[in-house]
Amino acid sequence: MEREPFVIATTERGRIAVSADAIAQIVGAAAAESYGVVALVGRRRLSRLLPWGIKKGVDVDLGAEGLVVELRVVIEHGLKLAEVAETVRSRVVYELERMVGLPIASLEVYIEGVRSR
Repeated sequence: MEREPFVIATTERGRIAVSADAIAQIVGAAAAESYGVVALVGRRRLSRLLPWGIKKGVDVDLGAEGLVVELRVVIEHGLKLAEVAETVRSRVVYELERMVGLPIASLEVYIEGVRSR
């Protein structure tokens, strides 16, 4: 079932909307480019067996306060997990605010594993 797109602007000529998939791609790309991130992983066991895509490991919804984003990552071994997670979070928030402009109610970063590159 396809979800309704998130409306980011309304004018007299119509509305501008962005899909949850587009937002997930923005989140996934920002996370994948972040220092220390080895992979994005899905929530379910089967998704861990499939090749990772840019939207894998990203869940996006629109709550009353704004976007609610969950991000699941694997971090490079030997790095400080909290620092990498905070860097990922900051970068994703920046990219979402810059590109989409919707308020962000929450962005949860879950570290699902640690491994060498």
